[in-house]
Amino acid sequence: MFQFLSGAWALLLGMGLLTLGNGVQSTLLGIRGQIEGFSTFEMSLIMSAYFLGFLGGSRMAPEMIRRVGHVRVFAALASFISAVIIIYPTFADPTVWFLCRVIIGFCFSGVYVTAESWLNNAATNETRGQALSLYVIVQMIGVIAAQAILVTADPSGFVLFVIPSVLVSISFAPILLSISPTPAFDATKPMSLRELVNTSPLGTAGMFLLGGVFAAQFGMSAVYGASIGLSVVEISIFVASFYVGATVIQYPLGWLSDRMDRRLLIMAAGLIGGIGAILGIMFGQHYAMLLVAATLIGGFANPLYSLLIAHTNDFLEHEDMAAASGGMVFINGLGAIAGPVLTGWMMSAFGSSGYFLFLAILMLAIAAYASYRMTRRPAVAVEDTSTYAYVTPTSSPIAVEVAQEFAIETALEEEEAESTH
Repeated sequence: MFQFLSGAWALLLGMGLLTLGNGVQSTLLGIRGQIEGFSTFEMSLIMSAYFLGFLGGSRMAPEMIRRVGHVRVFAALASFISAVIIIYPTFADPTVWFLCRVIIGFCFSGVYVTAESWLNNAATNETRGQALSLYVIVQMIGVIAAQAILVTADPSGFVLFVIPSVLVSISFAPILLSISPTPAFDATKPMSLRELVNTSPLGTAGMFLLGGVFAAQFGMSAVYGASIGLSVVEISIFVASFYVGATVIQYPLGWLSDRMDRRLLIMAAGLIGGIGAILGIMFGQHYAMLLVAATLIGGFANPLYSLLIAHTNDFLEHEDMAAASGGMVFINGLGAIAGPVLTGWMMSAFGSSGYFLFLAILMLAIAAYASYRMTRRPAVAVEDTSTYAYVTPTSSPIAVEVAQEFAIETALEEEEAESTH
């Protein structure tokens, strides 16, 4: 690990600063939109725009990198991010914010693709698992720490927009000045969606529904907090609770994933997350229960992303796993685009509790479909399942592909060890 850190610390530091800046601006917009008098539906469209841009960026960034190289793509997109963040407080208009969010989503997707491919190039077969773990830890720390920054200034002013702009700007330095060589870029051609659906109906349906859950968590949690009158400090802690829960629960869930029928674990995770959302509906007036609800939802929804990928891998040949990653990210992205819009509609129709109602419906739907799929075909033997590798829903297809490569390498090593014995 120390050998990997010595060559990749600059990349990890730069990614941490990027995640920190992204976490600040996303939560801040939910608060500032309430101050500017935007309606819940307007905010839902604005938040949805990020995922629209992110999905477009994940499809177009590889071609951009092939044409002009990593350095130019990273520098150009990160510069756009830094500039666009300053536009938000300058032009407080829903249409302008929607367009800015599309651009921000596109650019963040592009810089994640660039930086993650750099990080993958810095790792070896022996350190790829460590690289993936460190990257996830850096992302989680960045998002959680971002919530603490929100309490340092008045959200109705300019300062909190300047901070993420500066963070993104200085993230260039450690990445572009890193001694790590620019990697050759060759993204894997994705598997067709029809093949993916036929291979794993639960994996694909679950990823679509989970996209809606994550988008509501990442994009609309601050909007919900502002709509019920929480203070900036309370909103920051509420948003952070989703990611604290994910950080705490991901490893126990991953450990269980390699030792039991994954469909049963997916059903349990969906059920517990759904119960957390029901607690939010029933006891949303009590702040402590809001934190419990957020911790349960985030704790079981975020690891579901990796769990569904691992479940899908159980029905794929090793050579098809990397190709499946692009399709899985695309399906999740489609759900993420729809998530904030549907959340906003439900909050308009049912009041603020519509936020948790939306999350409850999706999480319980995942649980119900997992239980149904258990009746359709037998479980894969535990010894034949692929390795669980944790990645976050904010990752680009490159990080998911790295996780697939790690799973393949681990499986091949286990097969070699078994044949030796």
